[in-house]
Formats: sequence, C-alpha cells, structure tokens
Amino acid sequence: MTWTDEPLASGLATVDVAYHMFYLAEPDTFDPNPVAAENGLVFSRRGIAVVITGASSGLVNVAVEVYPRTPKVTDFAGWDDVVDHSFHAHLGRVQVVAPVSDLPDLPCVTPSGPGHYRLRVHARGRDNAPDAVAFEPAEDYLVQVWPHEPQPDLVHRQTDLYGAQWRETNAGRN
Repeated sequence: MTWTDEPLASGLATVDVAYHMFYLAEPDTFDPNPVAAENGLVFSRRGIAVVITGASSGLVNVAVEVYPRTPKVTDFAGWDDVVDHSFHAHLGRVQVVAPVSDLPDLPCVTPSGPGHYRLRVHARGRDNAPDAVAFEPAEDYLVQVWPHEPQPDLVHRQTDLYGAQWRETNAGRN
C-alpha cells in the first residue's frame, strides 16, 4: 500500500451523548461501567472506547478519520485536548455509538478487522457549558483511528478545565 495522507474512510455527524460520554464500540458491547479516565478524555476496555464529553447529554459534533497507519502529526492548535490511546477490537466492527439513540451515520473505524488500534481523540468546547444539556452542538471531536500495537497514552495537548477535573478525580485509579 502506498503512503497517503488521505484517510481510508471519514465522516462527520452530530452524536447524541449521555452521561458525559459517547462510545466507539463493537456490536452488542455496551458496558460503560465507570473506570478511571486518567488522561481526562478517553478510556477503553476490550471492544469499547469511551470518550468523555463536557455536556452531560445532548448533541456534539464528531468527525471520524480512519487511516492505514499512523497519520502524520499536525498542528494541534485549535484543539483543547488531544490524546493518543490504544484499544483492542475483538470483532473488528467498531463504530461510533450514541448511548441513547440510533447509530450515527459514520464509517466503521476498524476496517482492518480484529486487532489492536490506536485512537487520536481531539476535543474542543468541553468548557463551553459543562454538565449542561446541549440542545445545539457546542463541542467538537475528531477521532482518528489506525491499526497499531498497544502503547501507553500519548498526550499531545491538555488545556481544558473539564479534562483537568477528570484527571484530578481519577489520578492513580487504573
């Protein structure tokens, strides 16, 4: 395969969040039992990754980009928090899942099938109205995904107050 900066698949949708979260999950893998999100933005278990939102419920904008390998690092200006995080897809059919509504119209993020993947989650706007119901999207997320062996989280940027609260609350819990 020839290297390209272009994603294999991409999409943008408004996602209905609940309990400060939306998911990237395998079919029938809906187990968001609380665990520590030490990086303040994303955590995972086998078959599911959970992205922490400022809005307690309502709408956020989510863009997805799927790459064949690690995308080139770009300038993260304009994003409040950016974290690379590893997760495992046991079935290889991971999609963005809205906890209390239909699946958003976004591509499967694991087209290479079962295995290990890396997420680069970008967030902005979580401090706009934390804990509020977002009747209109005030938060934006970009989730880039590619196949990759597990590695520790890599923090590119952490500037929002909402994420800082999560990091303080969850320090040392994993």
